Amino acid sequence: MQPASRLMQTLSLGVYVIGVTDGERCNAFTGSSVMPVSLDPVMMAVAVGRHHASHAMICEGTGFVVNVLRADQLELARHFGTHSARSIDKLRGVRWRPARNGAPILDDAIAYFECERHGTLLAGDHELVVGRVRAGYLLSPGLPLVYSATGNMDGAEERYGKIEQIPPGQ
Repeated sequence: MQPASRLMQTLSLGVYVIGVTDGERCNAFTGSSVMPVSLDPVMMAVAVGRHHASHAMICEGTGFVVNVLRADQLELARHFGTHSARSIDKLRGVRWRPARNGAPILDDAIAYFECERHGTLLAGDHELVVGRVRAGYLLSPGLPLVYSATGNMDGAEERYGKIEQIPPGQ
C-alpha cells in the first residue's frame, strides 16, 4: 500500500511563497494550500498554520502576496518552508521588493498576485485567509513548482498517516 502522503500529492497543488507584512515587519513562508475562490471580484484563499510566525502578520496586516515558484526553485521553497522567522530573517539574501501593500514580491518568481485581506476562517490547525487580488504580473516564463515534487519537505508522511486508505472494491 502506498503511504497516505502519496495520496495527498495526487491533488494538483502548486508551491508558493506567501509574502506578508503587518506594516512594521515583513516575512514570507512556503504554502501549497492556495486557490482562486471567486471570479467577480477575483479572490484567492491561502492557508497559514496558526502556530507559524507569519500567522499574526497575515491576519493583522492589510494584505499579502502570492509568489508563484518555478519548477527548479525547490531549494527556495525549502528555505521559506523549513525555517522560522522567529529565529532568522528569511528574506535576507533573497532579492525582493515591496508590493504596494508592503508584502514581499520575490524578483525570481514566475508571477505574483498582490491581495488585499478580505476575511479569515478557522480550519483546524490552519486559518484560511481570503484576499481580493488587486494586482499581479507575469515576471518570467516557466513551469510552476508542484506539490508532488516536494517529497516529504512538509512532513506529510507523518501528518497524513491518519487517512484510511481503502482499495477499490472493498
